[in-house]
Amino acid sequence: MTTDRDALKREAAMAAVAMVQDGMVVGLGTGSTAAFAIDGLIARVRDGLRIVGIPTSERSAQQARAGGLKLTDFSQHQKVDLTIDGADEIARGSLDLVKGLGGALLREKIVAAASQRLVIIADEPKLVPGLGGTVPVPVEVVTFGWETTAKRLARLGANPVLRQAADGQPFRSDGGNLILDCHFGVIADPAQLERDISGVIGVVETGLFIGMAATALVATATGILRLDR
Repeated sequence: MTTDRDALKREAAMAAVAMVQDGMVVGLGTGSTAAFAIDGLIARVRDGLRIVGIPTSERSAQQARAGGLKLTDFSQHQKVDLTIDGADEIARGSLDLVKGLGGALLREKIVAAASQRLVIIADEPKLVPGLGGTVPVPVEVVTFGWETTAKRLARLGANPVLRQAADGQPFRSDGGNLILDCHFGVIADPAQLERDISGVIGVVETGLFIGMAATALVATATGILRLDR
């Protein structure tokens, strides 16, 4: 069933897909909004667009392959021209992000860091005055000793909760790691918090994406709001 919110997500996705040019290496994001972008890219490829994609998750790779979108990896292309991805929160002004509720934050950040341009697509509720007020910060951690990692994160002010899969077992990322959803409340200094979390032993990666997004395309009831950093 298509909802009004899905329609807004699709609108933002199509605006980003229109930015893709022939010959590009394109980063393929993960999540419900990014899935609309992958569908849009598949449609453009069928119309003759020539691109290759680097997926940020096995789920996105499967969707792209099923639609006939050619994939590559970093052994063939170390630079990504444009990545289209969603976000769980977008800070108005800085375009700093919280990402990772879809469980792909590590690969998403690797692809984003290799991208000349990261374009974020979202519907309006994701645009917030400050990060942390509506969603937790996902933190990917190694399995061994995760309980001690959680305690160290708690010392930073977090309320860490081990993410569960639908079957009640601990959720595993594509890399086989666990995810702690860390509730901080509104974050006063996201850049400092990102550094602090990254310094915790046992942490693989944090869902705070600081200074990485170049553009956000936010679908509102009155049209696409474009924000550039």
